[in-house]
Amino acid sequence: MKISSQTLQVLKNFASINPNLLVKPGSVLSTISTNKNIFAKATVTEQFPASFAIYDMQQFLGVISIFDDPDFTFGENSVIVSSEGRSVEYVYANQEMVVAPSEGVAEKIAVKDPEITFDLTAQGLNEVIKATAILQLDKINVVSKDGVVSVVVADPKNPSSNKFSLKVNGTSTADLAMAFAAENLKLIAGDYKVNISSNGVSSFKNDKLNLEYFVAADVKSKKA
Repeated sequence: MKISSQTLQVLKNFASINPNLLVKPGSVLSTISTNKNIFAKATVTEQFPASFAIYDMQQFLGVISIFDDPDFTFGENSVIVSSEGRSVEYVYANQEMVVAPSEGVAEKIAVKDPEITFDLTAQGLNEVIKATAILQLDKINVVSKDGVVSVVVADPKNPSSNKFSLKVNGTSTADLAMAFAAENLKLIAGDYKVNISSNGVSSFKNDKLNLEYFVAADVKSKKA
Protein backbone atom coordinates (compact mmCIF):
# COMPACT_ATOMS: atom_id res chain seq x y z
CA MET A 1 0.00 0.00 0.00
CA LYS A 2 0.95 3.64 -0.40
CA ILE A 3 0.93 6.29 2.33
CA SER A 4 -0.07 9.75 1.14
CA SER A 5 2.00 12.88 1.76
CA GLN A 6 -0.87 14.22 3.89
CA THR A 7 -0.77 11.16 6.15
CA LEU A 8 3.02 11.41 6.37
CA GLN A 9 2.55 15.01 7.49
CA VAL A 10 0.25 13.78 10.26
CA LEU A 11 2.77 11.12 11.29
CA LYS A 12 5.57 13.69 11.47
CA ASN A 13 3.38 15.95 13.57
CA PHE A 14 2.39 13.10 15.91
CA ALA A 15 6.08 12.26 16.33
CA SER A 16 6.58 15.75 17.79
CA ILE A 17 3.94 14.94 20.44
CA ASN A 18 5.14 11.43 21.30
CA PRO A 19 8.09 9.47 19.84
CA ASN A 20 6.01 6.26 20.14
CA LEU A 21 3.04 5.34 17.97
CA LEU A 22 0.53 2.52 18.22
CA VAL A 23 -1.42 2.00 15.00
CA LYS A 24 -4.66 0.05 15.12
CA PRO A 25 -6.58 -1.56 12.24
CA GLY A 26 -8.53 0.99 10.25
CA SER A 27 -8.09 4.62 9.27
CA VAL A 28 -7.88 6.40 12.64
CA LEU A 29 -4.48 7.44 13.99
CA SER A 30 -4.07 8.82 17.51
CA THR A 31 -1.33 9.75 19.93
CA ILE A 32 -0.92 11.12 23.44
CA SER A 33 2.00 12.92 25.06
CA THR A 34 3.94 11.19 27.80
CA ASN A 35 2.59 13.78 30.26
CA LYS A 36 -0.96 13.00 29.08
CA ASN A 37 -1.68 16.69 28.48
CA ILE A 38 -1.91 16.50 24.66
CA PHE A 39 -4.09 14.08 22.73
CA ALA A 40 -4.46 14.09 18.95
CA LYS A 41 -6.46 12.02 16.52
CA ALA A 42 -6.81 11.98 12.75
CA THR A 43 -8.84 10.02 10.23
CA VAL A 44 -6.73 9.34 7.15
CA THR A 45 -7.47 7.90 3.72
CA GLU A 46 -5.42 4.72 4.26
CA GLN A 47 -6.78 1.56 5.87
CA PHE A 48 -4.09 -0.05 8.03
CA PRO A 49 -4.53 -3.83 8.05
CA ALA A 50 -3.44 -4.70 11.59
CA SER A 51 -2.14 -3.33 14.89
CA PHE A 52 1.55 -2.50 15.16
CA ALA A 53 3.79 -0.31 17.30
CA ILE A 54 6.69 1.98 16.41
CA TYR A 55 8.99 2.89 19.30
CA ASP A 56 11.09 5.55 17.52
CA MET A 57 8.96 7.47 15.04
CA GLN A 58 11.78 9.80 14.01
CA GLN A 59 13.85 6.79 12.98
CA PHE A 60 10.90 5.23 11.14
CA LEU A 61 10.23 8.49 9.29
CA GLY A 62 13.92 8.65 8.45
CA VAL A 63 13.66 5.19 6.88
CA ILE A 64 10.71 6.36 4.78
CA SER A 65 12.71 9.41 3.62
CA ILE A 66 15.26 7.12 1.96
CA PHE A 67 12.72 6.29 -0.75
CA ASP A 68 10.70 8.18 -3.32
CA ASP A 69 7.04 7.15 -3.21
CA PRO A 70 7.64 3.82 -1.42
CA ASP A 71 5.31 0.86 -1.01
CA PHE A 72 4.49 -0.45 2.46
CA THR A 73 3.88 -4.13 3.12
CA PHE A 74 2.63 -4.64 6.66
CA GLY A 75 3.38 -8.09 8.05
CA GLU A 76 2.82 -9.73 11.40
CA ASN A 77 6.15 -8.65 12.93
CA SER A 78 7.51 -5.98 10.61
CA VAL A 79 6.78 -3.62 7.74
CA ILE A 80 8.74 -3.69 4.50
CA VAL A 81 9.31 -0.27 2.97
CA SER A 82 10.36 -0.68 -0.67
CA SER A 83 10.85 1.09 -3.97
CA GLU A 84 12.56 0.16 -7.25
CA GLY A 85 14.37 -2.91 -6.00
CA ARG A 86 15.45 -1.42 -2.67
CA SER A 87 13.83 -2.21 0.66
CA VAL A 88 14.08 -1.89 4.42
CA GLU A 89 12.46 -4.34 6.81
CA TYR A 90 11.48 -2.37 9.92
CA VAL A 91 10.64 -4.51 12.94
CA TYR A 92 7.70 -3.50 15.13
CA ALA A 93 8.12 -2.70 18.81
CA ASN A 94 6.42 -4.59 21.64
CA GLN A 95 3.05 -2.85 21.99
CA GLU A 96 3.38 -2.93 25.77
CA MET A 97 6.53 -0.80 25.52
CA VAL A 98 4.93 2.24 23.88
CA VAL A 99 2.91 5.11 25.36
CA ALA A 100 -0.46 5.15 23.59
CA PRO A 101 -3.98 6.49 24.24
CA SER A 102 -6.32 4.26 26.18
CA GLU A 103 -9.64 3.13 24.71
CA GLY A 104 -12.36 5.78 24.79
CA VAL A 105 -10.06 8.65 25.75
CA ALA A 106 -11.53 10.93 23.06
CA GLU A 107 -15.02 10.56 24.51
CA LYS A 108 -13.77 11.11 28.06
CA ILE A 109 -12.05 14.42 27.27
CA ALA A 110 -14.55 15.80 24.76
CA VAL A 111 -15.20 19.51 25.29
CA LYS A 112 -18.88 19.78 26.15
CA ASP A 113 -20.64 23.14 26.55
CA PRO A 114 -17.47 25.23 26.02
CA GLU A 115 -17.36 28.67 27.57
CA ILE A 116 -15.12 29.98 24.77
CA THR A 117 -15.37 29.24 21.04
CA PHE A 118 -13.35 30.97 18.35
CA ASP A 119 -11.71 30.67 14.92
CA LEU A 120 -7.92 30.62 14.76
CA THR A 121 -6.65 31.17 11.22
CA ALA A 122 -3.41 29.74 9.88
CA GLN A 123 -2.00 33.26 9.73
CA GLY A 124 -3.07 33.98 13.29
CA LEU A 125 -1.57 30.73 14.55
CA ASN A 126 1.70 31.50 12.78
CA GLU A 127 1.82 35.01 14.26
CA VAL A 128 1.16 33.71 17.77
CA ILE A 129 3.88 31.06 17.55
CA LYS A 130 6.31 33.60 16.08
CA ALA A 131 5.52 36.07 18.88
CA THR A 132 6.36 33.49 21.55
CA ALA A 133 9.80 33.03 19.98
CA ILE A 134 10.54 36.73 19.44
CA LEU A 135 9.31 37.82 22.88
CA GLN A 136 10.87 34.72 24.51
CA LEU A 137 7.65 33.92 26.33
CA ASP A 138 6.32 30.41 26.90
CA LYS A 139 2.64 31.04 27.61
CA ILE A 140 -0.21 31.50 25.15
CA ASN A 141 -3.29 32.90 26.86
CA VAL A 142 -6.88 32.87 25.67
CA VAL A 143 -8.79 35.76 27.23
CA SER A 144 -12.53 36.40 26.98
CA LYS A 145 -13.80 39.70 28.35
CA ASP A 146 -17.25 41.19 27.76
CA GLY A 147 -17.82 38.83 24.83
CA VAL A 148 -14.51 39.70 23.12
CA VAL A 149 -12.02 36.85 22.67
CA SER A 150 -8.29 37.41 22.23
CA VAL A 151 -5.20 35.21 22.04
CA VAL A 152 -2.45 36.85 24.05
CA VAL A 153 1.24 36.01 24.29
CA ALA A 154 2.34 37.26 27.70
CA ASP A 155 3.55 36.11 31.10
CA PRO A 156 0.33 35.69 33.14
CA LYS A 157 2.33 36.09 36.36
CA ASN A 158 3.95 39.37 35.28
CA PRO A 159 1.52 42.18 34.34
CA SER A 160 4.41 44.32 33.05
CA SER A 161 5.75 41.71 30.62
CA ASN A 162 5.90 42.29 26.87
CA LYS A 163 2.62 41.35 25.21
CA PHE A 164 1.28 40.33 21.81
CA SER A 165 -2.50 40.32 21.41
CA LEU A 166 -4.63 38.96 18.59
CA LYS A 167 -8.38 39.59 18.56
CA VAL A 168 -10.19 36.58 17.07
CA ASN A 169 -13.67 35.87 15.76
CA GLY A 170 -15.39 34.09 18.61
CA THR A 171 -17.99 33.98 21.36
CA SER A 172 -17.87 33.40 25.09
CA THR A 173 -20.33 32.88 27.91
CA ALA A 174 -17.95 33.90 30.69
CA ASP A 175 -15.06 36.26 31.37
CA LEU A 176 -12.08 33.90 31.61
CA ALA A 177 -8.33 33.80 31.14
CA MET A 178 -6.75 30.46 30.22
CA ALA A 179 -2.99 29.90 29.86
CA PHE A 180 -1.43 27.19 27.70
CA ALA A 181 2.21 26.21 27.46
CA ALA A 182 3.38 27.27 24.00
CA GLU A 183 5.29 24.00 23.63
CA ASN A 184 2.01 22.08 23.92
CA LEU A 185 0.39 23.69 20.87
CA LYS A 186 2.01 21.32 18.37
CA LEU A 187 -0.49 21.95 15.59
CA ILE A 188 -0.15 21.31 11.87
CA ALA A 189 -0.39 24.65 10.07
CA GLY A 190 -3.96 25.49 9.12
CA ASP A 191 -7.24 27.07 10.21
CA TYR A 192 -8.82 25.78 13.43
CA LYS A 193 -12.09 25.90 15.31
CA VAL A 194 -11.19 26.15 18.99
CA ASN A 195 -13.42 25.21 21.93
CA ILE A 196 -12.32 25.79 25.52
CA SER A 197 -13.97 24.74 28.75
CA SER A 198 -13.38 26.36 32.12
CA ASN A 199 -12.28 22.96 33.45
CA GLY A 200 -9.05 23.43 31.50
CA VAL A 201 -9.72 21.22 28.46
CA SER A 202 -9.52 22.62 24.93
CA SER A 203 -10.01 21.23 21.44
CA PHE A 204 -8.45 22.47 18.21
CA LYS A 205 -10.24 21.06 15.14
CA ASN A 206 -8.60 21.56 11.76
CA ASP A 207 -10.97 23.08 9.19
CA LYS A 208 -9.69 21.04 6.22
CA LEU A 209 -8.22 17.85 7.66
CA ASN A 210 -10.08 15.31 9.77
CA LEU A 211 -7.71 16.17 12.60
CA GLU A 212 -8.31 17.31 16.17
CA TYR A 213 -6.09 18.09 19.14
CA PHE A 214 -7.08 18.18 22.80
CA VAL A 215 -4.76 20.25 24.98
CA ALA A 216 -4.90 20.76 28.75
CA ALA A 217 -4.48 24.28 30.07
CA ASP A 218 -1.17 24.94 31.76
CA VAL A 219 -2.73 27.34 34.24
CA LYS A 220 -6.29 26.82 35.50
CA SER A 221 -8.92 29.30 34.42
CA LYS A 222 -9.51 32.52 36.27
CA LYS A 223 -11.74 35.51 35.88
CA ALA A 224 -10.45 37.84 33.17
